[in-house]
Amino acid sequence: MTVFRLKILISAGPTRESLDPVRYLTNHSTGEMGYALARAFRAQGHSVTLVSGPTALRAPRGVRFVSITSALELQRVLRRLFVSHHLLVMSAAVCDFMPAQFCAQKIRRSGGLTLRLKKTPDIVASLAARKGKRKVIGFCLETSKWLEGARRKLAAKKLDGIVATYLGPRHRPFGQGKVTMALMTPDGRLQRLNSRPKARIAQAIAKWAQRIWFLDRTK
Repeated sequence: MTVFRLKILISAGPTRESLDPVRYLTNHSTGEMGYALARAFRAQGHSVTLVSGPTALRAPRGVRFVSITSALELQRVLRRLFVSHHLLVMSAAVCDFMPAQFCAQKIRRSGGLTLRLKKTPDIVASLAARKGKRKVIGFCLETSKWLEGARRKLAAKKLDGIVATYLGPRHRPFGQGKVTMALMTPDGRLQRLNSRPKARIAQAIAKWAQRIWFLDRTK
């Protein structure tokens, strides 16, 4: 039983950035982590809103579910919902780039093709900058020096915590397999979660995020 029922806002899954009516840019995110987090927070008795990009997963029971496709859609939805929640857990794998221009007709296969891309908005950083008394937990995936990269992002984006993982020849964090992650806070504390199923990782993250919320209020 929870002493205080928090309103938790979770983003999950990939975004799709359309090139034309039939093609898009995306990434390998399956949404498994975000959906596991929604179930873990719900099991703790909290009120959960899950904002998800396209996945093959079924929305968890007892959770408010909002479907989005692109980074810009995700930004609009999170801006609207953030003000009514206590904690944002940004586990969505937002595409870093989007086409500079959408082609209204299918791009024909003739000759070569040069794509011009532009950056998608840094959603978690923009929300953390206006968080007030709310808390923001970010996620990052690195392919080298993963803990160093996570520390930089934790500070640069002014997050209250970050969940770090890495992608390497022997560690594929996508899907249902076991993963290794690290939980970091701005005061330098680090908790390693080694080779665990995502459901157990999610339970640990939910407890850790709850401590971040309540510890700040007892200072």
